[in-house]
Amino acid sequence: MHGLVNRALQEFVKDTYGADIWGEVRDQAALPFDEFESMLHYDIRLTRLTIDAASAVLHKDAASLLEDVGSWLVSNPAQESIRRLLRFGGTTFLDFLQSLEELPGRARMALPDLDMPEIVLQTDTPGRFRLEIRWVLDGMGSVLLGALRGMADDYGALVVLEAEHGREGAEIVVIDLLDAQFAAGRTFELDAQMR
Repeated sequence: MHGLVNRALQEFVKDTYGADIWGEVRDQAALPFDEFESMLHYDIRLTRLTIDAASAVLHKDAASLLEDVGSWLVSNPAQESIRRLLRFGGTTFLDFLQSLEELPGRARMALPDLDMPEIVLQTDTPGRFRLEIRWVLDGMGSVLLGALRGMADDYGALVVLEAEHGREGAEIVVIDLLDAQFAAGRTFELDAQMR
């Protein structure tokens, strides 16, 4: 597993709950080091152990924990580059949704060795979508659910999101887009340096 995935979980725990809690998670997972390195690769078992340990230490089920990680990834000012990468998907939340299948390719342009989930978007009815996620690590659907909540707020869209289990290990996020312009979204400029 790419170190960025593990590092994101680590930084979420440290940023949200503190370094001492990260220490408890690290100890419970029996990690042989203090911190994950962003550019290294780790055995996927260490990632699973870290998720399980964080769930136990924080008294949260893994799905809730990973949903919180997804929200943090798109709303935390220290993670602005992720929000920017996602906002390049379009000027509206609908454009953004329709660009999600391209997200793994966009991420690999920046990091060619980053393993990304397979994402397929289907339209059930106008305003209702099903996002199917397949990856080697369970829980990416929960991460995307949290990220979608944050991005809906970012765009000012009113959505209802629900997680489901799909066939053959797929994770599903059902998206009901109730109002694409419900509120004023956050501003986004192509060049962050322009003012």
